[in-house]
Amino acid sequence: MARLSDAIRNGFEFLAAVHAVWLREVLRMLRDSGQIVGAFSRPVLWVMIFGIGLTPYFRTGLRETTFMVPFTYIQFILPAVVVLNLMYPAVQSAVSLIWDREFGFVREVFASPTPRSAVFFGKLLGGATIAMAQGLLVLILAPAANVPVAYTTIIAALLPMAAVALAFTAIGLFLASRMSSFQGFGVFANTLILPAFFLASSIFPLDPSLSMEQALQKFPAWLVFLVHANPVTYAIDELRWVMIEYRQFDALAARSVLAAFVLIPVLLAYHAFRR
Repeated sequence: MARLSDAIRNGFEFLAAVHAVWLREVLRMLRDSGQIVGAFSRPVLWVMIFGIGLTPYFRTGLRETTFMVPFTYIQFILPAVVVLNLMYPAVQSAVSLIWDREFGFVREVFASPTPRSAVFFGKLLGGATIAMAQGLLVLILAPAANVPVAYTTIIAALLPMAAVALAFTAIGLFLASRMSSFQGFGVFANTLILPAFFLASSIFPLDPSLSMEQALQKFPAWLVFLVHANPVTYAIDELRWVMIEYRQFDALAARSVLAAFVLIPVLLAYHAFRR
């Protein structure tokens, strides 16, 4: 009985530590006006300017020369912009780890009885929460893209969004655990985010009716390989299915890749953080 009560008490203390670190990360974001401005300006730039500007060329080219699509270009890129607005804050949230290490907060926490795992999960969930909030902001622009967003749509979108938020927060924590400078982290973050986004069929579709052999005849082999090997491809594909009922890849394969995409970075980041 005593062991059970000790286990329950330790569990509550662990959750309290996770909550304290999580709350600190969220409050830090709310006090950073730059992050809030970026959360609004990034989707406006992509959806309202890039999407609307290229819609006429996209519809004419695809409908007449390749395959039929039941959506406009702005509808096509809206789910991708949701993912982009998840990726940036998720990775950038790990900057707080470098900041805390630079000013001694990490040493103070690790010198306390707080388990390192509680600090890790607090930062992981804090970064993912910030990313989810900024990703959901993009849905405000859904009416402008003529994409109906019901409550059921938002609920269905939460799972692939959470997968992206957790995976990229973990990747950010992994990088931050191994780096000591803000500048180096920023370079690595941008080098990671932009290729992952552009090589995810985010701004151009691969014809889902084509076999792999046919796709290789239309696109360079390296491009087809990278699009299929990129986990972000399947996250965007899942969101497109939820939001505009369009899918380019097998649903089971997409969900399996997303599950691995969350698990592997989290395990790597946890190992690096504990070291």
